[in-house]
Amino acid sequence: MLAPETGSLSCPPAEATAHAWMPHSPCGPSCVDAEAEAGTLRVAARIAGIAGVLLSFPLAHFATPRSRRAALQRRYARTLLACCGIRVRIIDNRGEVPADGGVLIAARHIGWTDIVALTAVDPMGFVARADLIDWPMLGEVAKRVRVIPIERERLRALPGVIATMADRLRAGDRVTFFPEGTTWCGRAHGTLRPALFQAAIDAEAPVQPIRLRYLGHDGELSTVPGFVGVDSLGDSMRRVLRSKGVVAEITLQPLELPDTDRFELARRCERALEDDTVARAFTDVIHGSENLEAIGTGAVRQAVEERPEVAQRM
Repeated sequence: MLAPETGSLSCPPAEATAHAWMPHSPCGPSCVDAEAEAGTLRVAARIAGIAGVLLSFPLAHFATPRSRRAALQRRYARTLLACCGIRVRIIDNRGEVPADGGVLIAARHIGWTDIVALTAVDPMGFVARADLIDWPMLGEVAKRVRVIPIERERLRALPGVIATMADRLRAGDRVTFFPEGTTWCGRAHGTLRPALFQAAIDAEAPVQPIRLRYLGHDGELSTVPGFVGVDSLGDSMRRVLRSKGVVAEITLQPLELPDTDRFELARRCERALEDDTVARAFTDVIHGSENLEAIGTGAVRQAVEERPEVAQRM
């Protein structure tokens, strides 16, 4: 497996040193499959389409009545995914749909396309890395979906993030977060960290687990959208733009009531997000690796030895 200190990062280095509780993932570029590549003309057409979508969205947003903006965002998200060569498939297992009100949405994290895919289901706010709004192209999308910035290397900032999430939930918003705390390749996955589940408890809002996975043209799990290891944004975008037949499968699971214990709530949501035995077996294999692990994502990735006795306390 590629050591995380190799390669280059597209983001500036983090100001603070990552702490021992930093969410970590052993996934790296070696986890990502090299699938069938689209031709140069198709890639050029996709880039032109993405530019058109991102340039037109702000104008369309302001020109659309507030009551119709949710539908507009769904259409634009699906169009943006289509320009990336990704189709969307939604499976609704919720049963009775809840009345209007704030909902905390928990999903596993694979890459930057996750935010676009989930917005294609329903417009929602996101808890995401603080530097996302500075990314080319995706930054404008992040602003429109009202990203709540989080710097996971700063533990002292965590209570403020939870308070902001709870305020949004009390106001009736849908707020999505990725409780693994970092990206995984799509075949393996990490433990859900319980800290941010506290927002649902404080706001007395239900939690909606959403199972998100990507499938290739052969119907098998695809790692193409994975943004892992030492990937730069450019690396990930090139891989996505050159892919063929990728489907974002989004499964809406039944709501989980918050109760009073964030650890128990996280475990219930983790069970709801379980995928299949292949993903679990793959996770077991890489957890047994002696390689160094990637800490955090983007600029805060570091090479450190795994400390499971500390990670369990999060």
